[in-house]
Amino acid sequence: MAYATQHHRRAILVLAVALLLASPMAITRAAAAAATSGCEGDKLPAGKSYAHCAALPYLGAKLHWTYDAKTGSLSVAFVAKPAGGAGGWVSWAINPTGDGMKGAQALLAFKGPSSYVVNTYNITGYNPLGAAPTPIAYKATDLAADESGGEVRIYGKLQLGPGLEKVNHIWQVGSKVTTNGAPAEHAFKKPNLQAKGKLVLSGAAQFLEAAAPAPAPAGAGASPAGGGGGAAPSGGKSAAAAATAYVSAPALTLLALAGFLLAM
Repeated sequence: MAYATQHHRRAILVLAVALLLASPMAITRAAAAAATSGCEGDKLPAGKSYAHCAALPYLGAKLHWTYDAKTGSLSVAFVAKPAGGAGGWVSWAINPTGDGMKGAQALLAFKGPSSYVVNTYNITGYNPLGAAPTPIAYKATDLAADESGGEVRIYGKLQLGPGLEKVNHIWQVGSKVTTNGAPAEHAFKKPNLQAKGKLVLSGAAQFLEAAAPAPAPAGAGASPAGGGGGAAPSGGKSAAAAATAYVSAPALTLLALAGFLLAM
């Protein structure tokens, strides 16, 4: 009888350890899959196809992307609704020097007199953007934009460089473009200030990580684009970090159960 009881305890202990080892992997995979969902309703034009897509955590935006690690070419389709409807603008950018607005290399789209316009901006400070585009650090080709269901879609290809794993990226929406074609400043509500993160370009786990908090620089409210002028984001967790946090409680429970069984 004692042998049977001991055997039963060992069987439960083996099961608990198996669950402890399997849970993080399963939940991490589920979290990574969830982070790349949210694009099911997107119907891009013919010829626009990308390897990955994710619903970005703020401003209702989505990003489709394909990165060629050998050539360093990043093809993207950024999708968002302008804050002011058809008269507004949307923007997506990579920042090679930081996680805020200053230093961002931006693609910005709005509706011109006859069609959508895509301008590039090298955002060097916190002053309002002008009507004329400025050169950015990356070679940008195939720039275009259109509208579908109230969403503006920016298409483009950036030559980043080979072998990158992740980049800082920021995105933004605005409500107004002046009569001479200059984008007016965006709102500074919480979602606008948090619209930034790190984009994983390649690898088995494709997900978006929240950028680390950073203090807001003085005069941040002057510029129309770029994640709220470097204001502190929420410090939210990445999909992997969220999965780790989620499994911590069950893991502790299983460890406690294992210890109890061994003590009996």
